[in-house]
Amino acid sequence: MGTSQNALFIQIWTALITILLLKYLQFQSTRAWSLSTLVALLRYNLFTYRGLWAWINHPFEVPVLVPNVTAIPIPFQ
Repeated sequence: MGTSQNALFIQIWTALITILLLKYLQFQSTRAWSLSTLVALLRYNLFTYRGLWAWINHPFEVPVLVPNVTAIPIPFQ
């Protein structure tokens, strides 16, 4: 967060690129998103592991959890 001319240009370009990506997601979705709702739900789901296109079209479905069965057995003596 700088106040130099270069810092301001970087902040403006970052904001424009972010809005462009969000509008692309909104356009590609089969769901009728408002931009504010899309941004809010993306923020809530930022650190979850789920496919972006599966989530963008069906955001309220709970993904099936597959248990990891590749655990290494620990031998007890």
